[in-house]
Amino acid sequence: MRVILVFILLLTLLSCATKKYTKARLLPDGIKTATEEVYTVKGHEKKLLHTKQMVFTKNGRIKYSKTVDATGNTLQETQKKLWFVVESYPDKEPYYCKTRWQPNQRERISCYSRKKYKQNEAIYHYNPDGTIAKITDNFTPFYTRYFYYTNHELSKIVVRDKNDQLIDEVLISCASKDEKGACLKEIRISTKTNHKEEIRFSVEYD
Repeated sequence: MRVILVFILLLTLLSCATKKYTKARLLPDGIKTATEEVYTVKGHEKKLLHTKQMVFTKNGRIKYSKTVDATGNTLQETQKKLWFVVESYPDKEPYYCKTRWQPNQRERISCYSRKKYKQNEAIYHYNPDGTIAKITDNFTPFYTRYFYYTNHELSKIVVRDKNDQLIDEVLISCASKDEKGACLKEIRISTKTNHKEEIRFSVEYD
């Protein structure tokens, strides 16, 4: 009986430690599936870069995802397991990504190859409401991304290197939302390069 209680407690702690994708991305509860399309925009022309299809768990985490390029070739697949996430690629071995909760609203997300070599790692810092405050890469190029919000909407991402030098600043605005508040069309513009992206998001609710 004690073993069962300890196992239940362990599962509870794990679920509390990992932040919900829907919270971090300011999405409403109850999302069953979603599709995200990313386009580059030049003048009046748009070019599809990639499409990501996502299946969500009941508690707002990604259970499965598949990303394909503009011609339908698979770029990445992810699958949530009990203790980790498997990232599969067409041209290299899978990565196994573990999330470890740390004090002060932080998560350490580390990805390993099958041979247990660490491939990448990032520290996610969260605001009290569950949104992302900043992401620091522990692997090259060692950038830190700072997330800014206006009226509970993501409005800017600032990228700096390990010497705190500005790499890029991306202004973000939501052009349209659904009835539950999910942003269906997001515009991102770099103030450094004037590069413009349009992100289209379609959602199916429970």
